[in-house]
Amino acid sequence: MMDSALSALASLAQPSLLIKLAIGVVAGLVMGLIPGLGGTGAVAILLPVTFGMDPEQAFALLIGALAVVHTSDTVSAVLLGAPGSASASVTMLDGYAMARKGQAKRALSLAFLSSMAGGVIGALGLTLAIPLARPLVLSFASPELFMLTVLGVSLAAVLSRGNVVKGLLSGFLGLLLGMVGTSPTTAEERFTFGSLFLGDGLSLVAVALGIFGLAEIASRVGQRTVDKDMVTLGGGWGSGIVEWLKHWSQVIRGALIGIWAGVLPGVGATAGTWLAYGQAVATAKDKRQFGKGDPRRIVGPESANNSVEAGDLIPTLLFGIPGGVPSAMLLGMLLTYGIQPGPSIVTEHESLMYLIVWCFAIASVVGAFLCFLATPSLAKLTKVPFAVLGAGLLVIMLLGAFQEGGQIGDLWIMIVLGAVGWLMKATDTPRAPFLIGFVLAIPMERYYYLTESLYDGFDWVTRPGVLVFLAVLIAPALWALFKKVRGGSQANADLGHRGDVEIAHGEDDESEEGALKDSVWSLGMAVGMTIVFAAALMVSQGFSSEAKLMPTLVGAGGLITGLILVFNELRARRAGGLRGPSWTHDVTLALRMFGGMAIFLVLVMLGGYLFAVCLLALPSLLPVDLPTGLLQS
Repeated sequence: MMDSALSALASLAQPSLLIKLAIGVVAGLVMGLIPGLGGTGAVAILLPVTFGMDPEQAFALLIGALAVVHTSDTVSAVLLGAPGSASASVTMLDGYAMARKGQAKRALSLAFLSSMAGGVIGALGLTLAIPLARPLVLSFASPELFMLTVLGVSLAAVLSRGNVVKGLLSGFLGLLLGMVGTSPTTAEERFTFGSLFLGDGLSLVAVALGIFGLAEIASRVGQRTVDKDMVTLGGGWGSGIVEWLKHWSQVIRGALIGIWAGVLPGVGATAGTWLAYGQAVATAKDKRQFGKGDPRRIVGPESANNSVEAGDLIPTLLFGIPGGVPSAMLLGMLLTYGIQPGPSIVTEHESLMYLIVWCFAIASVVGAFLCFLATPSLAKLTKVPFAVLGAGLLVIMLLGAFQEGGQIGDLWIMIVLGAVGWLMKATDTPRAPFLIGFVLAIPMERYYYLTESLYDGFDWVTRPGVLVFLAVLIAPALWALFKKVRGGSQANADLGHRGDVEIAHGEDDESEEGALKDSVWSLGMAVGMTIVFAAALMVSQGFSSEAKLMPTLVGAGGLITGLILVFNELRARRAGGLRGPSWTHDVTLALRMFGGMAIFLVLVMLGGYLFAVCLLALPSLLPVDLPTGLLQS
């Protein structure tokens, strides 16, 4: 164990690994400044770059970005009052208030040092988890591994803030799309409809960039202005450093809370930072300065939002349960390299695990140091409208999706899923369960097939590990049912308080507050997804008995969940009045963007890339306003 850790540290002396780590750190710092991207956007954009690299170089690049993205997202939160990610919204409350008093450097120094400490403590927690969990992981057989995959998708859906039914439906949809292609048990093609392109399955890069990257750009492309009253850098760095040392206990408590929030699937950085904020409020004797620039409400959440990413890696690497979207992408990349999480990675790739630990710790320190040096320059990027940044990100995403397989079909998949992701975000449907289900679909089917082959009937259910996982799976549902039964008058009494908490929490990385969730859009999405599952259930009946087992289960589960959601949507609209489709300016911009991209791909298929670029460049040369969303965005 110690040999593996020292070997991983020695490997970082290689120039190639150091360069990849440095590139990842710089990319993560820049992406953290852009509102809405966060760790999800950073990993999604950098994921295509890793193809063709060795696993060590790929993870050095991605971990470098993931470790620091929550360090730089504080810059826009403090200077603009517009957090770079949802988890930075907690820091914004007191950080922005401090900056408006002319103490921006004080607030930023508190945040940078706390993020650095949170990353280092999180890496230490991951280091300690490896030897402690090793005996447990090595005792797992195929039944336990199958239950872990089920647990990963289910908990991500159940624990997603917002509508649990929508979260489950999102997870089922991800599982269904993950089964497109060749069956891992019979080598039979499923849901390909005779297409050679779909025979290899959907690309993880295209899916991740579409459901999160394009959807985020489409939802924010209308942001063409910035705050003209942005505060300037003021106040000394030194006072913030001294104050950070004074509140060291809050830093440690926040980091430990972040690790715990990362271990729990579906909780994420946003909830972790609010938990750290809650403990800061609960343990404070003097609360008069809260919301007015109190340092305790900066150091606790900032240490939590970095350590939560390290805690997220614990269940991802050791048990194959991604706790959030970035870790789901990392898990997908592990599977792409043929590295199975769990017993395989513990026994055969232990040095890679420790390399991840070292990269996370080093990146956290280097990222904080660079933020101190580059904050004046980084602050200028916050003045650039997202509509301008989005155009460049769009080009990067298109190139990234195309370079993996070199097929234009991946771009079509990305555009279609980008529209689906935008609709899911607008209707308040969690997207994290979708990606986690997509990544875990094939491992889930493979482990279930092995379990059925090795055990008679359902004898495997009686194994102690399986029973424990079943209890963990059922516990949240029973708790929710218990709270619902207890509801009644108590729920009415707590309504005002709960509303305050939900407003305070703001947007979540995985379950955003949907702008169209109360309109016909939400009902239409529920009906559309229900039809998809019904069609998949019918098509799967034509497969062989082994190949149709999981598609049938997923199709039936998705159909039942979809019908429940449709019923809930109809009942809610009958009680509150049916709203028509909310055709806002943002909807128009999103439609133009996706329509423009589709037109571009059609032109590429008809006349080639150069022909398409020249044709779409005409609006900039002629006084004609062509309806190409790609240019107008």
